[in-house]
Amino acid sequence: MDHYDSQQTNDYMQPEEDWDRDLLLDPAWEKQQRKTFTAWCNSHLRKAGTQIENIEEDFRDGLKLMLLLEVISGERLAKPERGKMRVHKISNVNKALDFIASKGVKLVSIGAEEIVDGNVKMTLGMIWTIILRFAIQDISVEETSAKEGLLLWCQRKTAPYKNVNIQNFHISWKDGLGFCALIHRHRPELIDYGKLRKDDPLTNLNTAFDVAEKYLDIPKMLDAEDIVGTARPDEKAIMTYVSSFYHAFSGAQKAETAANRICKVLAVNQENEQLMEDYEKLASDLLEWIRRTIPWLENRAPENTMHAMQQKLEDFRDYRRLHKPPKVQEKCQLEINFNTLQTKLRLSNRPAFMPSEGRMVSDINNAWGCLEQAEKGYEEWLLNEIRRLERLDHLAEKFRQKASIHEAWTDGKEAMLRQKDYETATLSEIKALLKKHEAFESDLAAHQDRVEQIAAIAQELNELDYYDSPSVNARCQKICDQWDNLGALTQKRREALERTEKLLETIDQLYLEYAKRAAPFNNWMEGAMEDLQDTFIVHTIEEIQGLTTAHEQFKATLPDADKERLAILGIHNEVSKIVQTYHVNMAGTNPYTTITPQEINGKWDHVRQLVPRRDQALMEEHARQQHNERLRKQFAAQANVIGPWIQTKMEIGRISIEMHGTLEDQLSHLRQYEKSIVNYKPKIDQLEGDHQLIQEALIFDNKHTNYTMEHIRVGWEQLLTTIARTINEVENQILTRDAKGISQEQMNEFRASFNHFDRDHSGTLGPEEFKACLISLGYDIGNDPQGEAEFARIMSIVDPNRLGVVTFQAFIDFMSRETADTDTADQVMASFKILAGDKNYITVDELRRELPPDQAEYCIARMAPYTGPDAVPGALDYMSFSTALYGESDL
Repeated sequence: MDHYDSQQTNDYMQPEEDWDRDLLLDPAWEKQQRKTFTAWCNSHLRKAGTQIENIEEDFRDGLKLMLLLEVISGERLAKPERGKMRVHKISNVNKALDFIASKGVKLVSIGAEEIVDGNVKMTLGMIWTIILRFAIQDISVEETSAKEGLLLWCQRKTAPYKNVNIQNFHISWKDGLGFCALIHRHRPELIDYGKLRKDDPLTNLNTAFDVAEKYLDIPKMLDAEDIVGTARPDEKAIMTYVSSFYHAFSGAQKAETAANRICKVLAVNQENEQLMEDYEKLASDLLEWIRRTIPWLENRAPENTMHAMQQKLEDFRDYRRLHKPPKVQEKCQLEINFNTLQTKLRLSNRPAFMPSEGRMVSDINNAWGCLEQAEKGYEEWLLNEIRRLERLDHLAEKFRQKASIHEAWTDGKEAMLRQKDYETATLSEIKALLKKHEAFESDLAAHQDRVEQIAAIAQELNELDYYDSPSVNARCQKICDQWDNLGALTQKRREALERTEKLLETIDQLYLEYAKRAAPFNNWMEGAMEDLQDTFIVHTIEEIQGLTTAHEQFKATLPDADKERLAILGIHNEVSKIVQTYHVNMAGTNPYTTITPQEINGKWDHVRQLVPRRDQALMEEHARQQHNERLRKQFAAQANVIGPWIQTKMEIGRISIEMHGTLEDQLSHLRQYEKSIVNYKPKIDQLEGDHQLIQEALIFDNKHTNYTMEHIRVGWEQLLTTIARTINEVENQILTRDAKGISQEQMNEFRASFNHFDRDHSGTLGPEEFKACLISLGYDIGNDPQGEAEFARIMSIVDPNRLGVVTFQAFIDFMSRETADTDTADQVMASFKILAGDKNYITVDELRRELPPDQAEYCIARMAPYTGPDAVPGALDYMSFSTALYGESDL
């Protein structure tokens, strides 16, 4: 609280004893005081977002009077009464008067009742007392103060100007040149003083008042006509107006120092904001790439052909080789930027950076995990779909072959069964027809298995979702319907023949025997040809060996089959002999079968030709499977070395935690370690090439190793990320150490304490481990409420994102913060107050004049969102400035 002696008080308080007499009866003086005091009050009340219109009416309830005192003093008054009754208003006014008295001001003849009643003289006297105490009392020039100090300041500032002689606060200002001289002395660019004339006071006064209001943020408190039209202007009004000029110009030297400090804070803020923008953009781009990529990987729309699916697999390999690796590096760089930014914010005593919603490092890691999960599922789906299409193509070809064979066999069968040749046939012909029909039924029964196979294959194609299933189903249905019709026709023809059988007596047993033996043999040959031409698909040597064994067993049956062929041909030869011997008219054909010896011989020759072709196909497949086995072993040999190597190198996390020596030594060691890991990359690329050969060969399993390419890729990416993150942590530790002046011995002590309590060597401490570490370093953190509160405060510093763990970087940041001095928000804001002076705000022009151009424009841009609707036009107030630089939490 300020105190000053009674002599000084009497010097500038003496006139107040006459407020209740006739001093204010002069209408001109009263008008000038009303206007001046109202403008002066509003210049301060606008900082609180309000103003007055009528000085004796608007202060009657005491609310705005108390608010005015709070704004100009920077202190809080007692809570006001909110009632509307007279007693409430008197109480509020008394609180304001008591506060004025507490500042050492003697109030003469001014009571709360007069203010509440709207007494103009008392209200103006009270406001003048406030102006003297808060705007004039603290003015000091050499050995003089208050009124005399203000007068001396005006005399010295205007001494070089002609026609200006400041001797008092009334007549000396009437021509306006004094006001213009003060402005020109401090801001010569605002007024062309040489063009002013002493005999034109109205122009001089209006020029000074307009320039002060527009460029100096000094409200217009008087009209030029009021001063010129009065023989002796009111001294109190002039003093009030002049004091505003003093406060506007007296702090120039202090403002320069304050501006420099603000520039420093602004520069740090700009750098940190650029880092935040870079993080947000990089995170946004990475998340957008993941968002676009995952739907592509989750697209399970199958293709109809093997070629199309193989193209999808090739596109996926391009993604793995070309598109994903740069994104892995971006993800690692994003984490490094985030950690560096948090370190710089902690060093500047700024709140921790909280990225936009959905762009936290954890959000990116979660999205990355979803991406890798989608990759794994997509690759598995591709391989399964290729297997499915391969199986479908095989089944479809098999279906077409069997269907074509069956359709060829059934061709003409319905017409044959519908013949009524038995109606005009002889007895022997009827017998022949009956036997022929029996042979046909035997043949029909032999084809039953093929029809069932065709239906089974069609059913399997449907279950596997074959793209051309409709045509397969239609063809299968046609075959089945035709088969049923053949059965019905066969039964009908048998019944007809049996009805006439009783009329027939003779039959040629040799033809019958030929037919019975030729039909099964013919079916066997057709089956053999079908099997020898049957396509196959295998994936292992064992499978091809099984097919080879079955083929060898088939070849072993050929001698017996040849004997059966010769026996059947012998029957036919016997028939020919009988016909030739006994001149039997048999028309040269076997009535019981359509199978001729030429047909049997032709099919037999075909079977013999197909056998070596089958041998060649099996040998080629066996060679292919041997090549695939070599590819498996080649991949396994490298994978079984690289996989354990990556697992061993993953111990880098533990190594970095337990390393000793200076941070520079640790950083050098880590970078050499990183270089050795990067130099290993060609082996990974070589393994990728072997893996591509395996996939191109459609090899789906490998019993020689437990490592897949996916395991190797994920392990390699984690290894690169881990070493990069560890290097960044050490770099941030060096940054913290240098910024805070931490010695190497202190850093070693911090590392030893941290490692001691990091039991699982994870590189982080849980809350309980961290608490024990602090206690070991001498912190008094008990289990009582006070100790828990202190520990909670510390945790909010070291774990601002509430992850539940404390990293070593956060630990040393906290320890350095506890021991090092930094610029505080209070220091910077004190600089603001020097720039602002008593008016408690800075104009845009002042800011541009005091700060470098780029810093000034940056500060103005930062203030804009925080400037309230009732703020001074073109000005930056204390509340906006503080909120913009330090956030809501620091106000």
